[in-house]
Amino acid sequence: MSKQLNPITKTVRASVDEDKTHGSVMPPLFLSSNFTFEGFNQKRKYDYTRSGNPTRDQLGDAISDLEGGFGSTITASGMASITVALHTLPSNALIIVPHDCYGGTQRLLEALKEKGTIRVDYINQTNKKAVIEAFKQGPQAILIETPSNPLLRITDVEFVAKEAKKVGALVIADNTFLSPVLQNPISLGADLIIHSTTKYLNGHSDVIGGAVVAATKELHEKVSWWANCLGATGAPFDAYLTLRGMRTLHTRIKQQELNTHEIVKALSAHSFVSKVYYPGLENHEGYEIATRQQKGYGAMVSFELKGDLENVKLFLQKINLFTLAESLGGVESLIAHPVTMTHAAMTPEALVGAGIRENLLRVSVGLESPEDLVTDITEALNFVFPQ
Repeated sequence: MSKQLNPITKTVRASVDEDKTHGSVMPPLFLSSNFTFEGFNQKRKYDYTRSGNPTRDQLGDAISDLEGGFGSTITASGMASITVALHTLPSNALIIVPHDCYGGTQRLLEALKEKGTIRVDYINQTNKKAVIEAFKQGPQAILIETPSNPLLRITDVEFVAKEAKKVGALVIADNTFLSPVLQNPISLGADLIIHSTTKYLNGHSDVIGGAVVAATKELHEKVSWWANCLGATGAPFDAYLTLRGMRTLHTRIKQQELNTHEIVKALSAHSFVSKVYYPGLENHEGYEIATRQQKGYGAMVSFELKGDLENVKLFLQKINLFTLAESLGGVESLIAHPVTMTHAAMTPEALVGAGIRENLLRVSVGLESPEDLVTDITEALNFVFPQ
C-alpha cells in the first residue's frame, strides 16, 4: 500500500480488495492447518500454519505499517509476545525493567530469573539518573512500558534508546496502552515493539492475541523463528477478528480519548478523589514528555479514593457502567482494582515499591456516552462520600 496514504486510510483498507481468486472485497479467512507442496521438495510460501498463515500475515502487515516497522510476528497472547521477544536474548541476559511494570510481566520475569535464564534489574525508568546508572551494568536489553500500568508513568523512550545504543542493549517497548495511533516507539529508537492485540488493536474484548513488531529484517526473522519454534504463533481466526477490529481503531481511540477527558475533569473536581493519574493533566510528572512523544494521552486513567479498602468496595458495588473486569481497550468501559486483580501476582513489597496502593482504581474508558459515564462515576462517588 502507498506510503503516502494517511494511516487511517491504510488501516481501513488493509488487505481490502486483494482476493484475486473470487474478488471478495474483504480478505478470506484461511483456517487450514496445512498447505500442499507443489511437488516433491517444492515448498510453497506456506506449508504449516504454526510457521506461517496468510490471514495472520495480513494482520502482521497492517500492524507493521502503522508502527513503521519492518515486520510483525503475531502471537497467541500479549504474554506470548513478551516471551518470544525475551527468547531473542542470549542466555543469562541482564534486562532492565520498570519497577512498576504489569503484574503478569513481572511474574514471567521473576519465574525466568529463578530458573537462571535471565537476570533482572527493576528501576524507575522515569528517573534519568537511575537509567544511566543501570546501563553501566552492561545489560543486553531494556523493557519499556509507557504509559506504565497502572500509574501511567511516562518514560522518555528517545532518551532511553540513546543510552541503550551506547552499550548495545536491545530496546523493547510495550505499546499496548496507546497503540500505534498515539505512539510509535520505533521512530523514537526502539528495536522491538510488543502488543497485547487483545486490547486496543482488536478493541472488542473477544480475542486474545499479541504481536512483536521488529524494526529490522534481521530482528524480524529472529522473532519469527522463535515464535515458530516455541509454538507461540496466533490462530488465523483470531488474526481475522483482530484485523476486522483494527479497521475502526482510529475512530475508536479518538472518541475514547474524548470521553476520558470528561471523566478526568469530573474525577479531578471531586473532593473525595485524592489523586488522578493521567498524562494529559499538566500537573502529571510526565506531561511534557507525553506531549512530545505521543500523539494523544490515551483512554486509560487511574485514581485513588480517599479512605480505605471499604470505600473502594462500596464504590465498586454502586458503579454500573464500568464493568469490574481485567483487560482494557475495548468498546466497553472497564474498571479494575490493581492490587487484587491485574497486579495480584506482585508481592506486597513490590506493590509498595511501585506505589500501587489498595485505594487505587484503574479505568479503561469505552465508547458509551460521556455524559452517562460521568454521571455514573459521580453518583457512585457521592454514594460512598455523601455530602
